[in-house]
Amino acid sequence: MSLGRARGLAGAALAGYVLGGLPSADVAARLGTSEPVDLRTAGSGNPGAVNALAVLGPRWGYAVMAADIAKGAAACRLGRRLAGAPGEHLGGTAAVIGHCFPAWSGFRGGKGVACSVGQCLATFPAYFPIDLGVAALTGAGPWRRRARAATLVACLSWVGAGLLWWRRGWSNAWGPAPGPGLPLAAAASSAVIAHRVLAPRRP
Repeated sequence: MSLGRARGLAGAALAGYVLGGLPSADVAARLGTSEPVDLRTAGSGNPGAVNALAVLGPRWGYAVMAADIAKGAAACRLGRRLAGAPGEHLGGTAAVIGHCFPAWSGFRGGKGVACSVGQCLATFPAYFPIDLGVAALTGAGPWRRRARAATLVACLSWVGAGLLWWRRGWSNAWGPAPGPGLPLAAAASSAVIAHRVLAPRRP
C-alpha cells in the first residue's frame, strides 16, 4: 500500500469518526428544552433519536434522526473523496463507531442505528428499500417489544445482503461496486451496534 493511499484511508477513518461523534442529540436537548436535559440520564438513557423522540418530542426527535442519518452518509461521501470505495466503507463504519463511542463525551454515545442508515444509503443503496422493509417489519407487532432481537435481525440481514450482492455482482445504484468491503463494513458496523444494543444500561 502506498503512503498516499494509507493517508487517504487514515483521513477517511478520522473524518468519519469525528462526523459520527457530532453530538446531535445533545444539541437538540439544549435547544429544545427550557431547562438542561441530559439524555444519558433521562428516558432510556440513550443519547439517540428514539430517546430524543420520547423525551423532547417529535420535532426534535426527528431532527436528531435526520442529523444522525446525514452524519453517516456524509462520512461515507467524504471517505470516498479521500480514498475511493474502501474509504467510503471505512468512513461509514468509523462514523458509527464515533456515534456510539465519542471520545469527547466519555465514550457514551448512541446506539448507531440511524447513523448506520446513512451508511447504508450511501454505500448500499440497492439494499436500502429492503432495509426499510426489514425495519418496518421488525418494528411492528410482537417485535416492537423485542428491540434487541429486532436490531440483531436487521443487522444480520444487512450483512447477508452485502455478501449476496458481492458474490452475485449485482448493481448497486449510486453506491460503490459490490466488493468484499461491502459485507465487511456492514459486519463491522453491525458488531458495534450489537454491542451497544446488548450492553446493559449504565447508571
